[in-house]
Amino acid sequence: MNKTKERNTSQPLTVDIEALSAMLSCGHATARKIGQQAGAKIVIGRRVLYSVEKVKNYLSYLEE
Repeated sequence: MNKTKERNTSQPLTVDIEALSAMLSCGHATARKIGQQAGAKIVIGRRVLYSVEKVKNYLSYLEE
């Protein structure tokens, strides 16, 4: 199996749990909880990604 290449982009569509927790400045468990509540979880095979746009919309909704 080939290793996933890291490509740096300024505005990613999806992120893994490591990047999501960094974006939210919280731990992995809290980031998973927010991603799940936002409906942002995307599973591709064994890989789990989170939609950045859905997380942003969810946080904006909570802000109101």
